[in-house]
Amino acid sequence: MLRTVVVVGTLLLGVGAVAAQQDQVAKTQLAMKSNGKNAGALSAMLKGEKPYDQATVDAALAALEDVAVKFPTLFPESIKGLKPEGDYYASPKVWTDRAGFEAHAVSFAKAVTEAKGKIKDLDTLKARLSTIGKECGGCHETYRVKNS
Repeated sequence: MLRTVVVVGTLLLGVGAVAAQQDQVAKTQLAMKSNGKNAGALSAMLKGEKPYDQATVDAALAALEDVAVKFPTLFPESIKGLKPEGDYYASPKVWTDRAGFEAHAVSFAKAVTEAKGKIKDLDTLKARLSTIGKECGGCHETYRVKNS
């Protein structure tokens, strides 16, 4: 009887740990999709697909900043090696080069924070979004892997 209780307890703990990992992966993916959506909204203005709208700019930058400040916490050790459904997953370099990853996160956050309040028209959006895009893309080049 005791053995059965121990086995069931162990299984439940394992299931709980897996569920927690999957929740974290989903949270991370949601944050990345939010960044893509917000960068896309800004990019659409630059391409002339949408008219310039200051409220959209401010909301997109606020959302990007929200993700940027918590970025390193979105990739805890517990999700290392997981390959979730979707187009991309975190490269092992997120954990093997943690200092580099966190430096990218700081640079991205700085670019977003510096853009807030300074974008007032299409010209300033173009100048600032270029910097934000470079920071975002630079991290993707090193720390993101395409699912195959």
